[in-house]
Amino acid sequence: MSPSAQSDNAVLNNLLKELHPEHAEPLWTVLSKVSPAVPQPKAVPHLWKYKKLRPLLDEAGRIVPQEESERRAFMLINPALKRPQTTDTLYAALQYINSGEVAPAHRHTPFALRFIIEGTGGWTAVEGEKIYMEKGDVILTPRWQWHDHGKDGEGAMVWLDGLDLPMLNNIPVCFTEHYDQDRYPSIEVKKSTTKYPWSDVQKYFDSVSGDYAIYNYQSQTEEGKPLSSIIAGQAEKIVGGKSSPDRLESSSFIYHVYEGKGRTIITDDNDVETVIKWENRDTFCIPAWRKFIHVNEGQETVYLFNFNDSALLKNLDIYRADQISAI
Repeated sequence: MSPSAQSDNAVLNNLLKELHPEHAEPLWTVLSKVSPAVPQPKAVPHLWKYKKLRPLLDEAGRIVPQEESERRAFMLINPALKRPQTTDTLYAALQYINSGEVAPAHRHTPFALRFIIEGTGGWTAVEGEKIYMEKGDVILTPRWQWHDHGKDGEGAMVWLDGLDLPMLNNIPVCFTEHYDQDRYPSIEVKKSTTKYPWSDVQKYFDSVSGDYAIYNYQSQTEEGKPLSSIIAGQAEKIVGGKSSPDRLESSSFIYHVYEGKGRTIITDDNDVETVIKWENRDTFCIPAWRKFIHVNEGQETVYLFNFNDSALLKNLDIYRADQISAI
């Protein structure tokens, strides 16, 4: 190294030392990381086995009183992230409620949905409308609307919670308010714009032919819109022994297995594959910009539910899908 180069390096090192206490850093050393060629999610693919978590939910239901927990739920935390992140932008949890319990009323700025996994006699009340929940139903809690949950009859009820909580915490614009009583006044209704019965989804799937089909949940209050401004929801059908189309999208996904068993092959931008083997009631996540395909390994039809952040990306005009995607 020439004397002039050594001198330049010394000057540069001194410059960097002077920057540090001013909480400033040189962009040129990290430009490819802060503005990468393709998205670089921090989340990694991961599977949560229902068979392993279900007994632990029962144990929590036995030892954690509802009045002390407000929401008795297991957060599904991505191994590469911190709570409450399941992906970089989305949060999922398994919530458990016992017979006779009421989860106190509150409201919050995060949008929430729940996908009912098991149990009967459970209800939710959203802004004064009380609706009963059945397996496979999707129930919405729109932003800043009072809501509470309860369980009539014997046995417990379990559902998957889905929220845009990480997104709102990162901005940050998350607010929560608790009602001054356990219950917000409500009356029972048979139909609600916040409820999406699985029977409607099944009716659609039964009406279409082919090895694969997809159902896009749409707002019941705004025609042609997704479930919310950030979260979209889908259900997928894959007949026995068949596969879904390849997908590569800038959105991240949280999947729940409604029925069936199979595997999902996820490929990163270095062509490294991760294989997730799932079965009935399992939940798994797929980070943004990761190619994936679902394979039905059984003879029975597979049904999957997912929620994702494509609504957010489309509203911001930054959604992208590769041409391999047939969705």
